[in-house]
Amino acid sequence: MKTRPLVLTALFIAIGYIGGSLIIIPLGFVRAAPFQHFMNVLVSFVLGPWYSLAQAFGISVLRNITGTGSLLAFPGSMIGAFLSGYLFQKTKRFYWLAIGEIIGTGILGALASYPIARVVMSQEAALFGFVPVFSISAIIGAVVGVILVYQLMKRPHFKERVLKWKQ
Repeated sequence: MKTRPLVLTALFIAIGYIGGSLIIIPLGFVRAAPFQHFMNVLVSFVLGPWYSLAQAFGISVLRNITGTGSLLAFPGSMIGAFLSGYLFQKTKRFYWLAIGEIIGTGILGALASYPIARVVMSQEAALFGFVPVFSISAIIGAVVGVILVYQLMKRPHFKERVLKWKQ
């Protein structure tokens, strides 16, 4: 493994944790964090799906340790982070960053959260009850993330820097 992507991932974890702790939307017993989805899109673009998955895991761990997140942060953020990066890596189209995050978090992550809520957290939850909440959070963060990535790509030399970061 290269040092630069690991250091950038750690930096993105720190930024994501701070931003995610400041911007939280309480919706029932789910705490929606659109900044997490923004970070997933950004890291998926800059470093790829595996580093995006790692930063989503890192932020989820920190949020749970400090009490600003719940166990639902793990499947909710990690599936979307990986899918966002994977789809972008395969297509090289910006909008797949958002689509991957929204489908991965809003649908797959929400469905994966159901057994965690029922069994581990002993919360009453409907099977599709998380989908609207997770989707709203993912849509907000993913759209803002794609807009930022698109604007950054217009900047001179940014593309070369991103390619250098991945080395």
